[in-house]
Amino acid sequence: MTGLAVWIFWISVACLLYVYAGFPLLVAVVGWLRRRKVRTAPVTPRVSLIIAAYNEEAVIGERLENALALDYPPERLQILVAADGCTDATEAIAGCYADRGVEVLSLPRQGKIRALNEAAARATGEILVFSDANIMCHPGALKALTRNFADPEVGGVAGCTGYKLEEASESSGQGERLYWDYDTWLKRLESATGSIVSAHGGLYAVRRQLFRPVSDSAVTDDFAISTGVIEEGFRLVFEPDARASEYAVPKAQREFRRRVRLMTRGLRGVILRRRLLNPARYGFYAVVLFSHKVLRRLVPVPLVAIAAASAYLAPAHPFYLAVAASQALFYALAALGFLLRRAAAGRLKVVYIPFYYCMANVACGVALVQLLRGRRIELWQPQRQAVR
Repeated sequence: MTGLAVWIFWISVACLLYVYAGFPLLVAVVGWLRRRKVRTAPVTPRVSLIIAAYNEEAVIGERLENALALDYPPERLQILVAADGCTDATEAIAGCYADRGVEVLSLPRQGKIRALNEAAARATGEILVFSDANIMCHPGALKALTRNFADPEVGGVAGCTGYKLEEASESSGQGERLYWDYDTWLKRLESATGSIVSAHGGLYAVRRQLFRPVSDSAVTDDFAISTGVIEEGFRLVFEPDARASEYAVPKAQREFRRRVRLMTRGLRGVILRRRLLNPARYGFYAVVLFSHKVLRRLVPVPLVAIAAASAYLAPAHPFYLAVAASQALFYALAALGFLLRRAAAGRLKVVYIPFYYCMANVACGVALVQLLRGRRIELWQPQRQAVR
């Protein structure tokens, strides 16, 4: 039994080391060897900016002002608001911008993916740019995105979305911002290998001819739509100058629900695009997808295994005792971070990083259970909104 526990411990440690150190190092080395740059040029194709909205009366006006102020030829820009069965004043507010060229699609409540499918069908642009209602773009974001499409190998481009914190936000907001800083760093590395794993839903673009309606409404739209271009044989690249920002979810409880929803739908998205996991056809991208979207979601399994194995082995060897004690300290700091999430002391890295890390991995574990139980999450509820 002791020998089995040792094997479980070291295999689990190896999995964690690969996810957090080995994979980024592998991507960095492959990117350095390949150095696949994008042949950019200042092109301005006709663009359809599609903004998905569900009960966004608090932000839709500011979002449309932001869209209309973008540094892009107005005669080459179509702005579409896909209103997914809104029950508030979202449609009325967006309708006030009709004389400035904004089009509103009044749709029944059917879920974000179906709303985007319908908006894409009515779009007239050569390039479809997808964005959320709470995203604020830098004036040059569209030009930064579109210049990548001068390269015929590029089928999709992901923008660089950053996070801001509300003054009264809990410490989980700092954890979310740190997480996305890390994710942005990974995207820079992945892009040099050929393609990033997928786009962030805040701001990304695909060629219209490569867009395929997504049939499964229980997957994340950004993953399903952006990886579709890779399935078609084109590159999906990262553009750091296409900057946009949004506020982090201010409450830890709502951020937890959001992560469970995203991860459950994200795992279903990997199943939808499972053909991309074939390295014989998709090369190194298959390794990136498996490492980034599968192994990272399975991290709760080795974490539990390490905790159990080290606790079992602790009486037999001081090394395992030290490992068990270190984990106990880390989880104690996470618990303290949870208790202090609304206090100034909760903003110290020593507590908010363990807290957010544990919260994110518990959300992963819940998502895995929901996936195995066959639960489908089809409708969306933006977690910046109060859940009634």
